[in-house]
Order: sequence, then structure tokens, then C-alpha cells
Amino acid sequence: MRKIIMGFNPLEISYHPPEEEKANASNRPIWITRVKDLPVPAVLAYRLKFRVVEAVKAMIHVSADERYELWLDGQRLGRGPERSSPAAWFFETYELALAAGDHVLVARIWQLGDLAPMAQESVAPGFLLVADEPFGALLSTGRARWEVKHLEGYSFASPRQNVYMVAGPCQEINGLVYPWGIENGDGEGWEPVASRFEQHQSVTGIIGERILRPATLPAQISRSLCTGKIRFASDKSGFRNQETILVPARSSQPELVRSWQQLLDEQAPVVIPPYTSQQIIIDLEEYYCAYPRLKCSGGSGSLIKLGWAEALYLDAEATVKGQRDEVEGRYFAALMQDRIKPDGGSQRLFESLWWRAGRYIQVLVETAGESLTIEDLTLEETRYPLEMESRFTSGDRRLDLVIPVALRGLQMCAHETYMDCPYYEQLMYVGDTRLEVLTTLVLSGDDRLPRKALSMFDISRFSGGRGLVQSRFPSREVQYIPPFALWWVAMVNDFALWRDDPVFIRGLLPGVRATLNHFLTLINDDGILGIPPGWNFEDWAVDWRLGVPPQATTAPSGLLNWHLLYTLRLAAELEDKFGEKELAQFYRRSQEALVEQVVKIFWNEEKGLFADDPNHYSYSEHTQCLALLSGGVETAVARRVGQGLVTNHDLTRTTIYFSHYLFETYRLLGEETAFFERLGLWFDLPGQGFKTTPEQPEPSRSDCHGWGAHPLFHYFATILGIRPQTYGFNHINISPFLGPLKQVSGSLVHPKGRIEVNLEVKSGGTLNGTIVLPVGVTGTLTYGSAIQNLGSGMNEISVSSIWI
Repeated sequence: MRKIIMGFNPLEISYHPPEEEKANASNRPIWITRVKDLPVPAVLAYRLKFRVVEAVKAMIHVSADERYELWLDGQRLGRGPERSSPAAWFFETYELALAAGDHVLVARIWQLGDLAPMAQESVAPGFLLVADEPFGALLSTGRARWEVKHLEGYSFASPRQNVYMVAGPCQEINGLVYPWGIENGDGEGWEPVASRFEQHQSVTGIIGERILRPATLPAQISRSLCTGKIRFASDKSGFRNQETILVPARSSQPELVRSWQQLLDEQAPVVIPPYTSQQIIIDLEEYYCAYPRLKCSGGSGSLIKLGWAEALYLDAEATVKGQRDEVEGRYFAALMQDRIKPDGGSQRLFESLWWRAGRYIQVLVETAGESLTIEDLTLEETRYPLEMESRFTSGDRRLDLVIPVALRGLQMCAHETYMDCPYYEQLMYVGDTRLEVLTTLVLSGDDRLPRKALSMFDISRFSGGRGLVQSRFPSREVQYIPPFALWWVAMVNDFALWRDDPVFIRGLLPGVRATLNHFLTLINDDGILGIPPGWNFEDWAVDWRLGVPPQATTAPSGLLNWHLLYTLRLAAELEDKFGEKELAQFYRRSQEALVEQVVKIFWNEEKGLFADDPNHYSYSEHTQCLALLSGGVETAVARRVGQGLVTNHDLTRTTIYFSHYLFETYRLLGEETAFFERLGLWFDLPGQGFKTTPEQPEPSRSDCHGWGAHPLFHYFATILGIRPQTYGFNHINISPFLGPLKQVSGSLVHPKGRIEVNLEVKSGGTLNGTIVLPVGVTGTLTYGSAIQNLGSGMNEISVSSIWI
């Protein structure tokens, strides 16, 4: 339950409503809305003025469609609702501390329709507040005297049309008509509300338009920031009505840079004279997701534009970025740009309704006949409170430099859901999320966001009507990526390994079974998986159109067949432990029958590799990886495949995303040298100016993609070698994968404490050090052919690396 305490040091005294109100009290949720509908998009405010005769505490539960901001007496309580779908529509809970006297609750609600972020679902516009008794009649919507007001001054536009951006619209605020003081409930024009009753679960089995559920996550971080470095400032740049604006080299004006830097550093106001244009580039020197907040005075008739970018471009077409640290002589493409029109008033605070993302901010100012004073320009950082609780150190500085880049990439893609990228899409895709969840589980003891991800994808099976998890969810558009449905099964297995919650896992098994049933119905007359309907994305590999393996749209795919075989193995293991052993045997029989046919059709004896297609036209690292990870290849064949994976440089290479499975395969094969060589892509990121992990090798669309953070998982699970040996993470195996490293240490957060590893390779290959396990956790150390049992507490390590 989320609690936010507001008020004035209240006393522990209860408020008692009149007896007749108490007799009629009902906590049935009643949504309220405007009597007369408004064209979407629209922004509304709901207001409730009330009085308490004595200091009290009241618990309220709040939701809205689409989003809300809630204030009590002009102070913000929070934002919400936690992103969800009608099948799980969340509400937040706040504890109000109310001093005796008059109060006002105000909620600002926005409904953006098709302009809303693609991940923002909707049923019908409205606001909901339910107060625990005895405060229902005093505070609850549908019972108390709430009022509503249309907030003029907002307008919205889609980002640039030639780029796939579904993270929400650009916003314009016209200060001339905006109702200032709305958070205090000020102003005229408030109207009575209309109640909207929704059908909920009933004894007749009818399920309503949405199912209300309590929010599952902690509040998002809300941190005020005054940060950034002015990289360019000029009043000589023409930029009127341009989307992509050149930042001219050697034309920045030092005095202007100094005054704007003082604004950021000291909140010293900047005054822009009448009839002046200025272009300012702020380098935040880090990637942020934040609500921009600009406070200004005067400047009637002025126009301020705030544009966000991950990096600047070398070309006006905004296709090539190059070195991410460079600004001058490059183009700023304002794919996401908000507009502000000051009204000339004093201390006007302009805020965006939804947060923005990126590293660079471009401020464009055009004044009319009145000077404009910018009093303040700050950011309110927002993200999930995910921090790196585990620790990793090594003697290799390259590994150390990757940590902040990968961590920041994961943090910027963790909010009310995981996201593929914060700048372009903000959608939770299964393929991305599996890697984000794995990384979260080794970094943090907080597994609430991973749980929500697993559950939301499970819910998506019912929303689409096909039994498979949707590829991305929540989402207003239903999309199926069949390989992602298989990765969801792997996500369930991951959580079962890294956390001890059999009840939660058993609740997900029906979805696992539905997924496997779907794929097994697609076995064709040749005894292999046919062509699953949907987008069969596997990786952004070179020459793979839309990430789909070659010929996979017209013929069965070797990669998809091995992917199914890999998933059948995981499903059998899950059923053995948590479900039905008969089903486990069925999955194993299905795997055996499928392996026989897949080897017959896709194996190339001459090459010693599995082909991507039945005609043996193309070969990829991807197919070899999943063939080996499936556990279905006999030893002699597996040996040849492993050799080909490492030595055959003609194979289509994995990119950032699928490299996780390449790393898993290198670990299986014991190929330490190859593993560290392929980490080179990440080693290069800091020198290229990246602050987060990109989506794919250059040219990368997204500079911040959560799936690129997976090397952090491998720091702990592969290099240190800490992995669950059994479901529940109570018995572990530590198999260090050190490659060139001579010393490595780390502390991995565990549900029962911490796993501490401190190891050093001595001359002759002997591994010395210590391993400390939490109480209730046991394990083994594997190093070469040596195996040492580990007990709870301190373990002294001294083993030889001799292989037999």
C-alpha cells in the first residue's frame, strides 16, 4: 500500500459524520466525469472543497482515466494511476493528515486518446476517489460534492511523422488562457460532475469494463534537479519553423553561455530583451527521464520551445549520430518538442503533463515587444527506484567503466513498467523485459517490478483472445511476436530460479501451458514447427529484414524450431517442480520427436552447423546458440556446432540483444576468450560518449535501450559465476569465468542476505579466496574439474584449475 503523509501534525482524533450519512455509507467505487463530453484530447480538473472540525487522518484510494495528478491544499500528493490495462486497472492509496478547518482536493486529469502514449490504455474518461469510512460521504467521488472544470490552454501534436515515436504527444501551453492557480482549486467556471457507474465482478460471472486492483509498486522517484552544462548559446541563429536546426560551429557567445549557466547553477534569472531570438543547447551530462519545469515572468507574446534529444546528428536528415559528446557543427532534431506561450504574468510555472527523456535539451526563445525573464529551469527526475545493491569489481578498468552506462540504461527503462526505450516507444516488450528482469534480479532485492511484468504479460493472454502473451503490454494495439511468447516462458523459469515463490509460479503455469499448446499445434507434416502467424522477430541482425531470420516468412525456420526446443526443456523442468509430471514427460517426448526432425532438415554435415532455413542458404550464431542451449543435441554434434560457433566468421552475428544468448552459450562451452572479446562492443561505449546502452550497433535508433544492460547480469552470473543450482535460489553454484582476469570480487544481493565472493588466480592457475553465503544457503564451487562444497557462512577457497 502506498502511503503519502500530508498535513499539519494532526492529532489522533476521528471525524464522525452525521448518523444518517453513516447509515447510508457505501464504498462502492463511483467514477465521475464531465456532464457534457469534450473532444479528445482534453485536460480536466476535479475539485472538492471540504471542512473537518477536528484534526484527522483519512485513507483514500485514487485512480483516473487516463492519468491524474492529485493535490491537497496546493501540495502535490502524487501521480497515477500505475500504468496498467482494463483487466488490471490500478489505484493508489494515500493517507491524508488533515488539520481542523477548510481543505481542497484537486485532481488534474488528462485524456489524450490516440495521441496518448501507445502503452496508455483507456476505457472512458473519468476520476475515482474512494475514502475509507467514516470519510466516504465527505470525500468519495459520487457521494461528495465534487466539481469539474475544463482546463483551456493545452494543445497537443504528434511528434515528427517520419519517425516511429509512440511515447506521447508534444505539448503546448498557452498562458493567456491557462487557468493559473488550478492546483489550489482557484478560478471560476467549475461545474457539477456526472457519476459513471461501472459493472464490476458479480455472482453472475459478469466482469465489468475494468477490474480495479491496488497498485503494486512503490512511488516513482521524484527528485528536483538543477543540472546541465550550457554547450551552445547564440542570439544569431535563425530557426523559425524548423524541426532540425544546425548548431553552428564556433559561433557560441560566451556572455550568453555564462548567463544561462548561472541560471542552471545558481537560479540567477536570465532576461531576454524584446524582439530577440536565442538558441541554447543544454548538455545534461547524463541521460534523464524527467518532467521539465520552467518558471518565467513577463514576455507576453513570446514563444519558448523545449526540445529533447538523445544525441545530435551529423546530417540534416537526422540519420547518423557519431560521437555522442559533440554538439557544435551538428544538427539538433527536436523529435519531442514542447511549446510555451507566456502570458506576461509573474512567476508562471510551466510543466509537462508527461515526462521527457534524453541527454540534451534545446531551448529556443523568441520574444515580442516585452522582455522575458526566465526565473528557473529545473527537472523533476522520475523513474522506478531501482538502484545497484550488488557490487562488482575487477582488475579490468574496461569492465568497471561499463557499469554506470549499463546501469543507467536499465534505470531509464524502468518506470511503472519496464520499457524498451524511454525516448521513442516506452512499451514493455517481452524480449526486452526478460533481459531487464534478469539484470534486476542480480542487482536488487526488490522484485516487485519483475513480478508485475510477469503478471501483466500473463493478463495480456486474455486481452488479445489468442491465448498467447502479447509481444508488448500494456498497449492499445495488439501485437504478436511468437518468439517473444516463448521468451515469456523463459521469464517464468528465470523467476522460479532466482526467487523462492512456488505459489506465484504455479499461478503462471496455465499461461506456460497455453503457450506450448499453441506452438505444438503448429507442427507441420514434416514434424517441425511451421510458420507461426505474427512478427517472428529474433534480433536486429544485419540483412535480416525487420529482425526476422532469412526465409522465415515463407518456410520453417531452423532458429524458431530450436527456440521452441529450448522452451520445451524449460517448460518440462517447471512442470517437474511446480506442476504436473505427466505434462513434463509430454514436453520431453515432444522435444525428442521434434529434435529428430529438426536435425534431419537443418543439419549440414559438411559445415558442421545448423542452417537457418531448409535450403541451407544461411547460417547464424543465433541458430547455433539455441541449438546448444536447448540441450537436445547429441554430444558429438554439439562439439562440432560449438567449434563452428567460435571459429566460423561467416555466421550472421548476434547484435546487442541476442548477444545475451551468445554469452550464455560461450559459458556453456567454456569459451572465456570469445566471451571477453564480444564484450568489446560495450567496452567501446564510454569512449563513444554513450551514457546508456543503445538498441543496436551503429547506426542505432535508440541510444537508451534496457536490453543492452544485460552484461551486468553476466558480471555476476557468468564472470563471478553465481547462479541458482536449484529452483528457489537456496542452493547455488559458483563457476567463475575469469578469462584474462586475475582478481575479481563481488557482493550479490540475495533474498536471505548477501553472497560475497573474493577470488584471485595465483601462479599455476590455483584459485584462492573466500566465499560467504547467507544463512540457509548452500552450494558448490566449480573450477575446471575441481568441485568444492560450500556451506552457509565463510568458505575458504583454494582449488586447482586442472581440467580432465
